[in-house]
Amino acid sequence: MIDRLLLREKPDYCRQLILKKDPSFPIDILIELERKVYERLQDVERLRAEKNSLAQHGPQMKVDGALRQKAQEVRDSLIGEEKALKELEEKFRDLYLRCPNLLDEDVPAGGKEANMVIKVWGEKPSFSFDVLHHMALNEKVKFFDFQAAARMTGSQFVFYQTEGAQLLYALALYMLQNNQRHGYRMVLPPYLVNEETLQAASNFPRFRDAVYAVDDEHLFLTPTSEVNLTSLYRDRVFLAEELPVRHTSWTSCFRREAGGYGAMERGLIRIHQFEKVELYAICTPQQAKEEHERMLACAETIVQSLGLHYRVSLLAAQDASFAAARTYDIEVWMPGQKTYMEVSSASNCSTFQARRADIRYRSTPHDKSQLVYTLNTSSLALPRLMVAIMETYQDEQGMIQVPQVLKDLMKLIGG
Repeated sequence: MIDRLLLREKPDYCRQLILKKDPSFPIDILIELERKVYERLQDVERLRAEKNSLAQHGPQMKVDGALRQKAQEVRDSLIGEEKALKELEEKFRDLYLRCPNLLDEDVPAGGKEANMVIKVWGEKPSFSFDVLHHMALNEKVKFFDFQAAARMTGSQFVFYQTEGAQLLYALALYMLQNNQRHGYRMVLPPYLVNEETLQAASNFPRFRDAVYAVDDEHLFLTPTSEVNLTSLYRDRVFLAEELPVRHTSWTSCFRREAGGYGAMERGLIRIHQFEKVELYAICTPQQAKEEHERMLACAETIVQSLGLHYRVSLLAAQDASFAAARTYDIEVWMPGQKTYMEVSSASNCSTFQARRADIRYRSTPHDKSQLVYTLNTSSLALPRLMVAIMETYQDEQGMIQVPQVLKDLMKLIGG
C-alpha cells in the first residue's frame, strides 16, 4: 500500500505517478475516499470526546433532564457516525489495496516499447545450420511431455522426464549453491498459503483470479515464494543492525493465467506450474539501492556462468510489476525463437509490502519504528532457462550439449 499521508497531503504527486503506471486506475476516487474517511474520523473522534466529557457528569444527569438528553443525542450521533465511518473505510480499503505502488520518478513512461536496455552481456550465438525451437528439439531429446501432463492434469502443464527432470533439478541446485555463496540463506516454505499471506504480498485482492484456490480449506497454491517470504516476518520489528535479511528459496509456482499468449509463448515459456528459485531481502531504505544491485548481480552470475547471451532492461512504468517501485528484467536470447525473453525480474518494492505486512525496524531500541523496504528477484525461472539452454546448445543433429557444470550435477542426481 502507498502512504496515506502522502495521498492526503500530495494528491497531485500521487496522481501523476499512479496514472503513469496504470492509466485506468481511479486515483481521483481513491483520493476523495481517503479525504472523506479522514474527515469522518475527525467527526467520530469529536463525538467520542464529547461523550466522555458528558460521562463525567453522571450523578448530575439524574436530576438534569437537559444534560441527560444531550448525552443521549451525542450517543445516537456517535452510533450513526461510526457506522458511516465503517462503511466508508471498507469502500476505501478495497480500492486502496488495489492501488499500485508509486514508481521511482526516473522510471521511463510508457509500456514495453519504452523499456530501457541498460546492459548487454555476450553475443548472440551463431549457427551453421537452421536452429530449432525447443518444442521441435524436444521431439528428439524427450525432455518433457505435454500430452502426458494434459492427461493427468490439464493443458499448460508439463511432465518432465529422465534427462529433462535431471536438468531441471541440476539447474535448481546450481542456482541455490550460487545464491548461498552470495550470502542468501536458504529456506523451503510451504506451497500452500492463506489469504492474509497473499494480501500482505500484494497479490490479493487485485490478482485473486490468477491464483489457484483449495476449496473449503481457505488456502491457495503459492504463485511465487516471494509471497511466503513476505509473511515470514509479518508483524516483526527489527533492529537496524539485524538488516539486511537475505533469503533464497526454491518452490513450484502456480498461476492460472498461463494460456492465450500466442505462438511465441508456447511450450515451456508460459505454463500453469513452473519451478523458480527466488531471492528475497528486507532492508532499511538506505540499503535498498545497493541490495537491488546485489540481487541483480547474483542472478546475472548464473546466466553468465552458463554462457548465455542476455540483456538487462529497466522496465517502463506500465510494464513494471504492481508492487514495484523499480524493476530490472534479465532477458536471455532464445535462438530458436529469435527473441529475448525474461528469465528474471528484480524488483524494489519500497515500503509497499511492508506496510501491508507491518514489517518495521528501529535504529535503536528506543527509536520510533519505521517501515522496511522489501526486494525480490527471480533467480531464476527454471523452465525458461531450460528453453535458453536447449536452443543455445543444440547441435546439427538436434541434440543438446548441456554445459559441463550442469552435466556433472545431472550425473550426481541421476546416480
